[in-house]
Amino acid sequence: MKNELYNKLVDLYAGRELPFELEQELEDAATHDGDLALDMRSLRETVDVIQSTPGADFTEESYQRILMRLYARGADIQPKAQPPAHLQYYLPMQG
Repeated sequence: MKNELYNKLVDLYAGRELPFELEQELEDAATHDGDLALDMRSLRETVDVIQSTPGADFTEESYQRILMRLYARGADIQPKAQPPAHLQYYLPMQG
């Protein structure tokens, strides 16, 4: 029963989201369960690598480029924000 609980807590352990006492209890249980120890170590290393990697810059230009690709593939998307003015074509007025 406890092993099932520990297996469910591994993801919280990897993200360092457990209280200190529960983290210690989980580490103590891992000394007797090799699979649990492997899961804890590998998942924590993976989370650490992902969190240390700088995120990609997502600019307005990136957003518009993705939106145009989706439109080109036939996606019917209605964004909440108004499209920027630089994407509108102005036609000359005929009088």
